[in-house]
Amino acid sequence: MSIPQQGGGPIESRDQLAAYLAEGEKPREAWRIGTEHEKFGYCKSRNLPLPYEGDCSIKAMLTGMQQRFGWTPVLEQDNIIGLERDGANISLEPGGQLELSGAPLETIHQTCDEVNQHLAEVKTVADEIGAGFIGLGAAPIWSQDQMPMMPKGRYRLMTDYMDDVGTLGKQMMYRTCTVQVNLDFSSEADMVQKLRVALALQPVATALFANSPFLDGKPNGMKSWRAHIWQNLDDARTGMLPFVFEDGFGYEAWVDYVLDVPMYFVYRDGKYINALGQSFRDFLKGQLPALPGEIPTLSDWADHLTTVFPEARVKKFIEMRGADGGPWRRLCALPALWVGLTYDQEALDAAWDLVKGWDHETREGLRRAAGRSALQGEAGGVKLHDLAREVLAIADQGLKNRARAGAGGLVPDETHFLNALKESVDSGKVPADELLEAYHGEWQGDLSRIYAEYSY
Repeated sequence: MSIPQQGGGPIESRDQLAAYLAEGEKPREAWRIGTEHEKFGYCKSRNLPLPYEGDCSIKAMLTGMQQRFGWTPVLEQDNIIGLERDGANISLEPGGQLELSGAPLETIHQTCDEVNQHLAEVKTVADEIGAGFIGLGAAPIWSQDQMPMMPKGRYRLMTDYMDDVGTLGKQMMYRTCTVQVNLDFSSEADMVQKLRVALALQPVATALFANSPFLDGKPNGMKSWRAHIWQNLDDARTGMLPFVFEDGFGYEAWVDYVLDVPMYFVYRDGKYINALGQSFRDFLKGQLPALPGEIPTLSDWADHLTTVFPEARVKKFIEMRGADGGPWRRLCALPALWVGLTYDQEALDAAWDLVKGWDHETREGLRRAAGRSALQGEAGGVKLHDLAREVLAIADQGLKNRARAGAGGLVPDETHFLNALKESVDSGKVPADELLEAYHGEWQGDLSRIYAEYSY
């Protein structure tokens, strides 16, 4: 989850809210790729999650990476809660999941180099303290009570609120991991087309990356339990957003949506002030109960934008949110999929042609089918396996059209980063299917084997 946003003076008119989003517009040559991925850490001696403090801990990990690899610490109330270096940052999810928010890069080649360097650095420090890290969409064995809470004020507030708005919010916070990619847009019209494609096709990403079939030590009946969680969590800030597909959608409509999402907090002087359930519209009028008489800053608006959790969301970029965390090949495949679909106009138009005739029921049906059945799911007459094959073909052509070479020009484009996804489409099996086969087969129900065989 996001760190506190910086910069921006008082909001003097509502127009500034849409203008803030429009500031993200960039010409095509300035478009970048920002990849985020989370992973679970655990102490190898017990196969239990890393606590915040101790010899084998999150604090030891962050301190070790700071000392060994030149990261700058991020502190909250004197606790190290993140790291920064060269446009990238490492942050903590509520249960100690370690997240890399990568620097904005030009190509998937660079993104994959960044991923590999990060995982190598993590492994170096983890080996020294007796820790391991694993890429899954949900913690397979650990109970909710076994998950630590990181010392971040934002998370204390959110934890208390989650029981009031849904049934699975704490599981989302403490026991899930994702891989995401942030992509740019050139204009309001470009944002609209990309967001519509992003929302409509998130179920394909959910299916291809489904990697959370276990919970509490046994199969949970889903291919992506993480997706199931998001389908049963705080309707005010999640979902497929049918209004995005209505005529006239643009920055102003997004502002209206976000303004109607209940607030979590206001960040002041290094502390999170409880504003749970309060209205940003009241804040604009100086009538926020948490800060009576005070009007918000653009930093407050930027913070509030990070508290909406639909399947794709707009800040000064578009964030693709539908995929489970997973093995390293898929950490590179996720940005390749979305860059191929959206950074080439021919591909973007083809993707929109594929989905523009769907109604909300079809989009929502595919979302739920993907979490439950991955590539075997279908809704509204659309089979996810067939759809994924078409989507990958469009993404592959988009990457060919981009023609961004790597390895000093020896690799002509970025299409090979889709190989893991092509293998899934060819076989019909995603990571969750492979895990379930192992569990019911050679593991003979011993899920503890997942740590040795699937850790980075």
